[in-house]
Amino acid sequence: MHLQADYPLLSTIDSPADLRQLPEHALRDVSRELRRYLIESVSRSGGHFAAGLGAVELTIALHYLYDTPHDRIVWDVGHQSYPHKILTGRRDRMHSVRKWGGISPFPKRGESPYDTFGVGHAGTSISAAAGMAVAAKLAGSDRRIVAVIGDGGLTCGMAFEALNHAGGAGANLLVVLNDNEMSISPNVGALTNRFSQLLSSRLYATVKEGGKKILGRMPPIHEIARRAEEHVKGLIVPGTLFEEFGFNYVGPIDGHDLNALLPNLTNLKRLGGPQLLHVVTRKGKGYAPAESDPVKYHGIGSPFDPAVGIVTGPAPAAGPTYSQVFGDWLCDMAARDERLVAITPAMREGSKMERFSERFPDRYFDVAIAEQHSVTFAAGLACEGLKPVVAIYSTFLQRAYDQAVHDVVLQGLPVLFAIDRAGVVGGDGPTHAGAYDVTFLRCLPGIVVMTPADENETRQMLYTGFLHDGPCAVRYPRGAGPGVPVEAEMRALTIGRAEERRRGSRIAFLSFGPLLHHVMEAAERLDATVFNMRFVKPLDEEAVLSLARGHDVLVTVEENAAGGAGGAVGECLAARGAAVRMLHLGLPDRFIQHGGRDDMLADAGLDAAGIARSVEEYLALHAGGPDGEGCSDGGRPTGRIGATG
Repeated sequence: MHLQADYPLLSTIDSPADLRQLPEHALRDVSRELRRYLIESVSRSGGHFAAGLGAVELTIALHYLYDTPHDRIVWDVGHQSYPHKILTGRRDRMHSVRKWGGISPFPKRGESPYDTFGVGHAGTSISAAAGMAVAAKLAGSDRRIVAVIGDGGLTCGMAFEALNHAGGAGANLLVVLNDNEMSISPNVGALTNRFSQLLSSRLYATVKEGGKKILGRMPPIHEIARRAEEHVKGLIVPGTLFEEFGFNYVGPIDGHDLNALLPNLTNLKRLGGPQLLHVVTRKGKGYAPAESDPVKYHGIGSPFDPAVGIVTGPAPAAGPTYSQVFGDWLCDMAARDERLVAITPAMREGSKMERFSERFPDRYFDVAIAEQHSVTFAAGLACEGLKPVVAIYSTFLQRAYDQAVHDVVLQGLPVLFAIDRAGVVGGDGPTHAGAYDVTFLRCLPGIVVMTPADENETRQMLYTGFLHDGPCAVRYPRGAGPGVPVEAEMRALTIGRAEERRRGSRIAFLSFGPLLHHVMEAAERLDATVFNMRFVKPLDEEAVLSLARGHDVLVTVEENAAGGAGGAVGECLAARGAAVRMLHLGLPDRFIQHGGRDDMLADAGLDAAGIARSVEEYLALHAGGPDGEGCSDGGRPTGRIGATG
């Protein structure tokens, strides 16, 4: 890539201030270069793709008209923020996105002053922007605040809570609804763009407010006029709902037409109070394969040739991913038991539910980005005798914790949580890490929490959980497992029973989940005993006590915040008065940055070398036997939370 030759305008833009030096007529050429650069850079590095292609003109228009970073732009989720990153000084680092040590795939406050709010989850932009707008109002600042949210993000209940509050807060806030689900139909053309400019103008606002004051003295006429305005606008624009929230609605306009974007944004910038601009865009705009299949091109996992597109080949020889194991089990179980129903909060592809949705459409429910609703909806299904399976990422289950506690577990309902993306997640980084579910689930009375060590155990645990007459959770990581063959036969495991994998001396590993193969490698080096614990709750207390009696040190290992499953082991031993030294290894008390899974585990000290090293350091620090000889703690049980690299 020859930047200056291939991108004569983009190569001169190192910040939005440079963009604002260009004449308005040059912005169309900037948009063409920016879209082409985005295609070229993401095809080399991977990353979020289709959403960014659809937001090129909108990004340019916002940074051109608003004085960023003094003015604030808050991006919802952040999938569409790559053009923003390119224009705000990170153009030459786009090749490093999602890589260890590279730039974040989402806006991140510590990365750039233009990233005004860290995101990664949907539905947060309007709330954050409303807070910023109120803060500016309290400070008497002229700062302008813009929230950009997609139609998918607007399905979050939180987004509507924010609209409800912001509409009455009286602060200067612009919400841009980036609608990329509907096509740009004829009514989003020249006539509609002109009408939108009228709605966003000072003249319309002045006449509207003046009319309210005059008609307000005559209540019956005022009410007739108000209703007439609503009905007339309802015939032309779908804005009545937003106006009920207190926003002045403008749109819909073509989000790829700078001739429509620039004057409307200019008008709205001059108006005070809550404003909503509805723009219609196309995901994947400018790259035909992404336009025709925006789901496939939403996130690119590996480099591809733009001239060819993504080539889908056969499944890798290493075997299925954990998500694929879940998807296969779901279909097999549904064929066997007609009570099974499956729910996902907008993660059909990620959770590998495509085949299920096609084979059992009447038993498949995608509730959109509404995690709280997904859990309580499942509870309602369970009340009527069905067996719901909620397929949800660990990081998204955090959003529905109250519903899991109050609506499922408290009532003892047979809902199975299939928790994907448990532990580190690679390039998506800390916003998507599943680091806490073991901790926040194991404290709930009556729930069964399982941590499979491999692909086959995942299938068998899902079956076990489905048969259980009560709340159950099976957590598994992103990506492929160690390559253990998956048995077609489904067999129920004994709930609360661990299994011995290796017999050694002095040291005993209690392994929870998919780090078992790393633990086994470390155990060979240390001649240690290894138990695959399988169940966090109920814990196999008999196995724990037996290991404590026969070993000097117990080491718990989990791909969760350290002390989750390890804490359960410690509580068991303390309750029984068992004196044995303990070392808890898990994700450290800090956020691990994005990168490859191997890099992230090594950074956490949870690869085989890191596990062995942590145990050796612990033994060196606490040399001596349980009687305390040579031990700085006088022989009392000890524990170190986390692992060092």
